[in-house]
Amino acid sequence: MTNPGLIIRIAAKGEGATADGRYAELAAPGDVLEADGTLMHGPDHAVPPCRHFPECGGCQLQHLSEKALTDYVFDRVVGAARGQGIEPTGAAAPYLSPPGSRRRATLHAQAIGKRVVIGFREQGSHKIVDMRECHVLVPEMVALLAPLRQLLETWGDRKLGVDIELAMADQGLSVGLKGLKVEGLAKTEALLDFSRENSLARLTIDSGYGAEGAWEPEPVTVTLGSTAVSLPPGAFLQATADGEAALIAAAREWLSGSVTVADLFSGLGTFAFALAGPGTKVLAVEAARDTHLACQSAARMNGRPVHCLHRDLFRNPLRVEELDRFAAVLLDPPRAGAQEQIDQIAASKVARVVYISCNPASWARDAVRLIAGGYRLAELRPVGQFRWSTHVELASLFIRD
Repeated sequence: MTNPGLIIRIAAKGEGATADGRYAELAAPGDVLEADGTLMHGPDHAVPPCRHFPECGGCQLQHLSEKALTDYVFDRVVGAARGQGIEPTGAAAPYLSPPGSRRRATLHAQAIGKRVVIGFREQGSHKIVDMRECHVLVPEMVALLAPLRQLLETWGDRKLGVDIELAMADQGLSVGLKGLKVEGLAKTEALLDFSRENSLARLTIDSGYGAEGAWEPEPVTVTLGSTAVSLPPGAFLQATADGEAALIAAAREWLSGSVTVADLFSGLGTFAFALAGPGTKVLAVEAARDTHLACQSAARMNGRPVHCLHRDLFRNPLRVEELDRFAAVLLDPPRAGAQEQIDQIAASKVARVVYISCNPASWARDAVRLIAGGYRLAELRPVGQFRWSTHVELASLFIRD
């Protein structure tokens, strides 16, 4: 008989769930929740590697073993499908990004007296964890924390509150400081010295009127499918380079031989440039203007068979008659999913649909609509780019039989 206090799974928000329906924070499968509320650790309860866990909101699952973490990523995706009545017979083993690989993040800085704290916020709080180590960010980001803290402590602003956007580009680290007031020549020179001394690829300052360049020795780019694409400040990148590679590998495998592909919610062209080549033309459709222009410029400069279309697919999705011109569709929408666009795809004659998602719940709801339209879920690959986080992604293939 199963012990009623046995932790049998990890819920979507990271709590351990017992056999009798109770929940326990920081519990791993195989732990036992005693009647008095104490937690007896099992074989899959790991020692968290970071001193800031569990206060730091950057991670929720450092207490899980590698096996338990892998199972969690798999169960989040498969569970979302089953919750909508879909049995994903083609679900593959999950891919997990390694520690120290996350290449984009938004941190926060705040003055507390004469010192400045920098880090992620605590779970469910506005309080900032003063980050002294991090096991998920790339080393270049972690190395910047101390000099950035030192810079901001010289600012003399007791009300300082800054959002810090970090991204790894081809040239190095791109840094955006939002909410920082830069007044006078001395502070401007301090920013330039900081950028030079830390070999930044770019520094932008947003004082409330949008990002303005303060330092950029050469144009900042990110390489997508062997094509260097301009990286606008704040533009979306897949969280890790290796996770991006895993998603691209799935798309290439599934769409091999497709002569024409519509890449919807295409961003900078992560998938468009990876798929375009001899025998394959891609239409890249994106609503964000700066991102669209960066993709368009890179395609033209490098002679890639990528045609770029500036269009808001939420307000104006590609219609059935437009979709029917393509052999395949790839879409990678925001977390809310893409119901209006999915309805048009479901009514189309497109043979293959690759759906990349960062939200298993909205993906599953959209998947139901595709299946109702005559598609079959052929393959499903869970991806955990945000290591030790409850944030899970996936790649899926739908085929019209």
